[in-house]
Formats: sequence, structure tokens, C-alpha cells
Amino acid sequence: MPELSVILAGFGDALAPINLLFILFGVALGQFVGAVPGIGPVMATAIAIPFTFGMHPLTGIAFLVGVNKGGLVGGAIPAVLLNTPGTPDAAATALDGYPLAKQGKPLKATKMALFASITGDTFSDIVLITVSAPMAILALRMGPVEVLGLMLLAFAVIAGLMGQSLVKGVVAIALGLMAAMVGTDPEHGSPRLIFGNYELYDGLPLASVAIGMLAISELLKRLSETRGTVRPAITLPRNQPRADRSVSWAEYWGCRFTMLRGAVIGTILGALPGIGSTAAAFMSYASARQASKEPESFGKGSLHGIAASESANSSVMGANMIPMLTLGIPGSVSAALIISAFMIHGIQPGPFLFSQQGQLVYGLFGAMIIANLINLWVGQLGLRFWVRVVSAPEPFIFASALLMCFVGVALASGGLFGIGVMLVFALLAYVMSAFGISVVVFIIAFFLGPRLEISLSQTLALLNGQPQKLLDYPFALVLMALALVTAVALARRRDTESETR
Repeated sequence: MPELSVILAGFGDALAPINLLFILFGVALGQFVGAVPGIGPVMATAIAIPFTFGMHPLTGIAFLVGVNKGGLVGGAIPAVLLNTPGTPDAAATALDGYPLAKQGKPLKATKMALFASITGDTFSDIVLITVSAPMAILALRMGPVEVLGLMLLAFAVIAGLMGQSLVKGVVAIALGLMAAMVGTDPEHGSPRLIFGNYELYDGLPLASVAIGMLAISELLKRLSETRGTVRPAITLPRNQPRADRSVSWAEYWGCRFTMLRGAVIGTILGALPGIGSTAAAFMSYASARQASKEPESFGKGSLHGIAASESANSSVMGANMIPMLTLGIPGSVSAALIISAFMIHGIQPGPFLFSQQGQLVYGLFGAMIIANLINLWVGQLGLRFWVRVVSAPEPFIFASALLMCFVGVALASGGLFGIGVMLVFALLAYVMSAFGISVVVFIIAFFLGPRLEISLSQTLALLNGQPQKLLDYPFALVLMALALVTAVALARRRDTESETR
């Protein structure tokens, strides 16, 4: 556990003017890209990572966190106004947000989404700050064998929950691990899978793989679908009564249990690798509808429906950081991208992070709380502007994002080689999507691959060809058994769902 002086110094660092400026910029950028359907905070984070190279680690990572937090708020805007979620997380928000907007109350709907999002996000951040350090102490007691068991469990959960089938999830993991093997063998120092290309000695560039698979493939797909079309402008009703364009304290307070339930669901699911904020939003929505005294109002413009989905999907953000900071395991693609930003600055997330970089960690915690306050302020001031963003011509928005991808990768990898890798993985992502193989699972496996390989090598060395020595590691055996049970249970559930269809 870091000393109090380290904790206070970290929170003080978060208040530095340069950090506040970049948090503000990140939140504003995140809300902007979230408001544009098809881009989203994950793609924006992938594009922004190379531009953090020259920054102080806290400044760069706080900027990326701001982008993520702002994107969660911005994603609700097109969901409410166009019934087109800016992010998958906001799909549940559209169920009640769009009907409320059609009733002539678009500002009321977007403000409820804003307030619920900030509430859920702040709740999960508080949980993160209070439980992450004790979890890191527990993680320090885990050796290579226990880490291997934990990694196998994480892969079992990810493959089962994020793929269309367990088999396709395993295929995505295998492809991701194969990509992670490119470069120098960490155990023997010999090159692997470089095919005479010495630029691959250090492995595939993180930025090129992430941007290619998450951004370029999606941008090209969206550009092919637009065909030069222009979205109609959004017109907001004028001279509305205050009750139709704002959320009163009574209305907000009336949704307190709905938001608390959503925040708890999102925090629990967010702490589990691979489940994601989309599942949390729909689970919270269904739970709120079941608990409501007026379930028939859901789907017709209920504030409780908006509050349930937005509080849940935003609370996943802070919870995703729990396994990321304490174990080095990303709970989502956004967390995996933030891990890459840590690694770019020479920092390895995991249990030693709190003892070696305690001031940085608590600086990040402070930046997350500040980002929530800025998110509320920017959302209140910029709401009308983000509405105008939704009506911008799609070809212009996507072409600009495409240009930023090329510039960002060129800066990150030092030239055309990184751009070539990016295009190759964009094509791979397109093929994988066509066959229903999860790109998200691939990305997480790619990030976890080196950690899995090192723990496997260390485990084999400890066992020294004697499998019975595993009995000396009961906690690792429990984790491995859970991984097997999880894989079998999820496979059976998939088979049952297939038979039902």
C-alpha cells in the first residue's frame, strides 16, 4: 500500500495545469467522436495513442482516459436523436431516448443520459480507488503458476462471452497469440516469424495492429456505405417549457435506485475481463424494467430506461481498470489500448505498479475524478454543439478520421512499415468479421500473449517435467479448474441456444 505522501502527491499531480488542459481536450474530443455514429471512443483512443509519445506518462494516459469517458457520454447523443447509437454501449439508451426525443423532448433525454452516465462513472471510479491497492497486494502473492491459471481463466471467459461461438472465440485467441509471437523469443532471445524482415525484431507495432483492426477496417466499411450521402440537420424545438428541456432534481433523484442498480451491475461486469459495457447496459435495462412498478412505460420514453443503460455502460469504464492495473489483464479493448499506452512509456501494468509507480497511479485516479467533473461541465455547455456534429456529412467525417489514422501510425512506427502493417491487419479484420470471428477477442489475446508466454515458460521451468508438482500450487489448480468449467459451461450454453433457434 503506497504511503499517504505518495497518494497526496499523485492527486496533486493530477491538478497540474498541463494535465487539466489535456483532460479537458480528451473529454471534448471523446464527446465529439462519440456523437458521430461509426467512430466511437475506442477508435479515437487507438488513433490518439501515437500522439501521446512525447507527453509525460500521466498527461498522456489521462488524456486517453478523458477520450474514453467523453465518448461514453457522446455516444448517447445520436442514440437519442437519430436512433443510431454512436457507440454499441448506447444501443440500450436508444430504446427510451429516441421515443422521448420524438415526443419533442430531445434535450431532456440527452441531459438524463449525461447525468446518469456521470453518476455511474463516478461510482465505479470510487470502487476502483478503494479496492485496487488491496487487490495489488493480493496479486503480489501470485507466482508464475497462479498467473498462468488466471490467464487461462481470462481467455476462457473472453472466448465464450465475446465470440459468436466458443470455437470462433478460440480461433480468435489462437490468431491473436500467433501475432503476439512475432519478434524475439523472450526466453531464448531468438527471432521468430520475422521472415527476414528485421523491422519485426521488436514484434508487431501495437499502434499499427490496433488502429488497423479497430479503426481502418471500420472506416473503410462506413465509407463504402455512405455513397456521398449527407445526414439531415437536427432541429431542436424552440420556446419549450423548461420541464421539457431539462431534468429537475426531483426527476434525477427519482431515478437514484435505478442508477445505483445500473452502477453496481456495470462495476461487477466491468471487473470481469471480456464481458463489456454493452452487456452491462442491456442487463441493467432489463433489471430496471423488471423492478419497475410501471414496466409498460419502458420503450416509450421512460427516464428510468435511459438512466439504467447509461449508468451501467459508463460504470464499466472504471471497473475495467481494476484487473488492468492490478493484474495487467485488460477487461476491454479500451483497457487494452490504455495498457499499450503504459507500455509505450516503459511502464508495465500489474501488481508491482503500485509499489514502483504509486504516484503515477494515484495521479491517474485523481485525473479520472477530474475527468468526470469536466465531462459534466463540457456536456452541459456543448450539448447543442454536439447535436450539430451529428448532422455533418459522413464522408467528410470518416475521410478526416482515415487521414488521422495514417498520420498517427506513421508517427508511432517511424514510417511506411507501420502503415503497411496497419493495412494488412485492416484486411485481416475485414476477413475475420466476414466469418464471424471476433476482432475484439483477437486484440485482447494479442495484448495478453507475451504475458501468457512468459508465465507458461516460467511454469514449465518450475515443474521441470513433473506435472505432479502442480499439487504444490492449489490456488493455481482452482483457477485452471474454473477455466475448464467455464469453457465447458459456455460451450453447452451456446449449443442450447443454437438448438433453440
